[in-house]
Amino acid sequence: MHINVRIFNNKIGEGESIFIIAEAGVCHDGDVEKAKKLIDIAKDAGVDAVKFQTWITEELCLKDTKKASYQEEQTGVNESQFDMIKKLELSYSDFIELKKYCDDKKIMFLSTPDEEKSAKFLVNDLEVPTIKIGSGELNNLSYIKFLASFGKPLVVSTGMGDIKEIQEAKKIIYDQGNKDVVFLHCTTDYPTRYEDVNLNAMLTMKNELNTLFGYSDHTIGLPVTLVAVALGAQLIEKHYTYDRLAYGPDHKASLSPDQLKEMVQEIRKMEKLSLDEREKYVKKLIGVKFWDLITGSFEKKPCEREVKIKPVVQKSVVLRGPLSAGSVLKEEDLVMKRADARGITADKYMDVVGKKLKQDLDKDQLVSFDILE
Repeated sequence: MHINVRIFNNKIGEGESIFIIAEAGVCHDGDVEKAKKLIDIAKDAGVDAVKFQTWITEELCLKDTKKASYQEEQTGVNESQFDMIKKLELSYSDFIELKKYCDDKKIMFLSTPDEEKSAKFLVNDLEVPTIKIGSGELNNLSYIKFLASFGKPLVVSTGMGDIKEIQEAKKIIYDQGNKDVVFLHCTTDYPTRYEDVNLNAMLTMKNELNTLFGYSDHTIGLPVTLVAVALGAQLIEKHYTYDRLAYGPDHKASLSPDQLKEMVQEIRKMEKLSLDEREKYVKKLIGVKFWDLITGSFEKKPCEREVKIKPVVQKSVVLRGPLSAGSVLKEEDLVMKRADARGITADKYMDVVGKKLKQDLDKDQLVSFDILE
């Protein structure tokens, strides 16, 4: 087993301090000053890193892509996913400012790159020490290959995925010569219901993958995070916000500032205990029935709500630029974007490579098998 992953001065692994990422995500509402406020909250709480999400909307999503169901529940149905995330987009200059703000505050800056241009920016310009791969990319094997090739440690969320998909992602990463990876169990629903958590699946991932492991939490409150720590999670990622009542897709499923601080204190207290002692402590705190509900099944698979969300959040194959009829598709001609389940899913991109177009296609047009020879 690859025992440790080092992120700057932090070593992640068995017997090491649990690495805590405060996931600011999009709870800045597209406002750089609110993002700085979130950095202040994370610093005050004592986490190891604060993480955002970086994207150019046009590179991430087709303009008519619908929202996921949880996004509609939180922000309504009167706009497309493209329009929603465009309002939440921060510029590269904003992120340069936020990285400097983190450096001044002496807290680690991280951000998830949601498409290729932003990945290059984060690695080459901001020199992030690790790359976070979101759950929506788990079947986007060409993108995982691209991110693994930077040689940076990877933290990979696995929401909506089954164990076979995760093993395929691991193989792609290892084939790039990169074995510095932490896989996070996750349920992609905001907020996640306790009965959909299935934390025992995290242990299945640990045993099947033989890698470092952790948990990315989208539930309300602290109980599930504490159970994950009791089960041995080596990295914890938790969403937080400046105000849980604020308008936006993620606020409701996030911790308040006081809750974030409490979570860190509990984790630091628990990591001094053995796993048996941690389990006893948490069971006494939340009750055995609640523990059993949270730990659930050992089978790693999407829950019912994730099955519905998955097609909307994951990506489809589109053309990177215009091509004329008769062109033979090469891997570099293709890019993966959110398209609410239309076209060919990202994991089947190699089925397209080498095929000939029957008709002219413009940039951003979906590729489908019926237009291929």
